[in-house]
Amino acid sequence: MAVRPAIGLLLALTLAGEAVSADVRVFSGGAPQAALRQLAPEFERATGHRVQFTFDLVTQIQRKLAAGEPADLVMLPVPLLAETHKTIPLRAEGRMTLARVGIGVIVRRGATLPDISTSDSVRKMLLDARAVTWADPSTPTGSHLGRAIAQLGIAEQVQPKLIARAAIQGGADLVASGDADVGLYLVSEVQAANGVTLVGLLPPSVQSFVVYGSAVPAYNAAPEPALAFIKFMSDPATNERWKAAGFELMGSR
Repeated sequence: MAVRPAIGLLLALTLAGEAVSADVRVFSGGAPQAALRQLAPEFERATGHRVQFTFDLVTQIQRKLAAGEPADLVMLPVPLLAETHKTIPLRAEGRMTLARVGIGVIVRRGATLPDISTSDSVRKMLLDARAVTWADPSTPTGSHLGRAIAQLGIAEQVQPKLIARAAIQGGADLVASGDADVGLYLVSEVQAANGVTLVGLLPPSVQSFVVYGSAVPAYNAAPEPALAFIKFMSDPATNERWKAAGFELMGSR
């Protein structure tokens, strides 16, 4: 049974929504997609507002915003929100650290699960793999993994067999089809993908968590619906939904 947010919060949001119903245009990286798509319908029922999502690579979201595409609410890794603020002013209210997600390993369903308990075992897995796929190098996850193989001393061996393909653009499908032996992606992006098994999180020595935050552009002249959605998403009662989607709600730590 789904965990319901606090009755008081829903009542407050409902009363707030009685005055004016609005569309909330949310621009987000792909990692929180599963969690947000679960949370949005309940928020809509409680408030009468409608949430419209645009999910894409985090770098593409930045480009869309810089090109003038309008958003009422932006969800990106916290460092990228700080970068975005340099060109698109963001309101102080609504700037919040929401949840974090780590990098996991996936293999084709039915394949032998590799040992990923230590940096040495991850090194062996990557060297033994015929082909490896992971996040686009322009993203925080892809950039981190590029540095990780360099630190492991295997960059020259891994790069020729690397397929850089974002999860939101079908990266997990390469593992499911056998075109790649292993995939390394944010857990939230691949744990429910068809045809693959999530082995687990990378060990701390190789791990990097991506922390997502929220922000409301300053040009949003009616920010209340967006702020209400942020309040709803960050309520501790939504923790189980975030957890089921592979995230850890920061307020629950």
